[in-house]
Amino acid sequence: MTMTNIPQVKCGIISVSRDCFIISLSENRRKAISTVYNKKYGSIYEAKTTVENETDMLTALDEVKAADCNALVVFLGNFGPETPETLIAKNFDGPVMYIAAAEESGKNLINGRGDAYCGVLNCSYNLGLRKIKAFIPEYPVGTAEELAVMIAEFQPIARTIIGLSSLKIISFGPRPQDFFACNAPIKPLYDLGIEIEENSELDLLVSYRAHKDDPRISSVIKEMSNELGPDGNPYPELLPRMAQYELTLLDWADKHKGASKYIAFANKCWPAFPTEFGFEPCYVNSRLVSRGIPVACEVDIYGALSEYIGTCVSGDAVTLLDINNSVPQDLFAQNIQNKYKYDLKDTFMGFHCGNTPLCKLSKGAVKYQLIQNRLLEDGGTPDITRGTLEGDISAGDITFFRLQSTAGAELRSYIAQGEVLPVATQSFGGIGIFAIPEMGRFYRHVLIAKQYPHHGAVAFGHYGKVLFSIFQYLGIKDIAFNQPKSMLYPTENPFA
Repeated sequence: MTMTNIPQVKCGIISVSRDCFIISLSENRRKAISTVYNKKYGSIYEAKTTVENETDMLTALDEVKAADCNALVVFLGNFGPETPETLIAKNFDGPVMYIAAAEESGKNLINGRGDAYCGVLNCSYNLGLRKIKAFIPEYPVGTAEELAVMIAEFQPIARTIIGLSSLKIISFGPRPQDFFACNAPIKPLYDLGIEIEENSELDLLVSYRAHKDDPRISSVIKEMSNELGPDGNPYPELLPRMAQYELTLLDWADKHKGASKYIAFANKCWPAFPTEFGFEPCYVNSRLVSRGIPVACEVDIYGALSEYIGTCVSGDAVTLLDINNSVPQDLFAQNIQNKYKYDLKDTFMGFHCGNTPLCKLSKGAVKYQLIQNRLLEDGGTPDITRGTLEGDISAGDITFFRLQSTAGAELRSYIAQGEVLPVATQSFGGIGIFAIPEMGRFYRHVLIAKQYPHHGAVAFGHYGKVLFSIFQYLGIKDIAFNQPKSMLYPTENPFA
């Protein structure tokens, strides 16, 4: 499905020049970057005004705003003017990146020397003086080809920052009793510029009942049937209920978006949900996240936030999983040991009842929630506990991550790259065998030591570099990762 709930980035580039340097250095180098970028990566708007003073700064900003740019690259083609170049970011409503030109030839270091390497230092100091947020790459000085790569890497960062600046998270219902682990203060959401709308399950139920006999239900049923195919759709009589619910959520998002542009949900899904709605919502949740609208399970607000970040970063479907169970030793010995580079403690199973999109399952089908069936239907023939989307998660690279508030309203995060192994889980739910280097130590000294909840967002690919940059941009001071053996965690016993 098309991602309809994330921003489209239109990026511009403004070159700056210190007035005692040759302005053509900055202009020609900007043109070279734009040429490379437009050829290899897409389109970038090139402001024709080169900024030497504050008046130029205002003119250049008028240019990029008139071109509807919502992200910006400030390019130091030479040393650059410290005040005007930082005021660009202060007066631009969107994420800004700073990069600088490398010198081009040892044969031209008199009139052809720009000193942008030096200029970045003063630029960063001035950004700090004005308390301006900006993105600066790991090594921000380069040739046109190198800088074009950096600008391309900036695009998912910009997309995420733009998305978060106009995101509303809609929740339904309090956390289930004895599942308080994902509860966290919402104040940090406002600190990030994110809106939150909290509702009762009754509000959702009333809206769902109002959608009975909605004329659009038949077309959604057809979509679902085509997506699932005959093998994935053993309960066709269940589809009308789920189609009605999907329309309920989409209409709620549309009517309650308000001043925001983008939506994520965090919804209660048990124990009352299946009893009152007549199904489990997992398959519907999976369909919405496939179009860029995360629906986090169990009222996990920060899980929804993390999923949305992953959607913006990857431009692809994501999922939310329990860091659920260890891999049995016999399964590991038979299917993983000596075949892959991991030991037993590097592996675990990531699971949820059935919210992972069909496109991320090796073979998915609508089934029923085994645990809720035991609880609500005494283990009998399933009816109201149907609606999960089950199957083994497809093998491939993943990034497990989460942005979370502590009980004291401080934001922290973790990022861990790994993979889903092509090994059958022999279990139920939407589930996969995950392998992350040094997971055992990460589990103990990050997830447990820092009291993270059991839910983690999963992006399908390696996105650690981008996520780390985003969390830094957001001002997150504690960004944990799965450290190699050579790096001890602060809480790690060196004698263990």
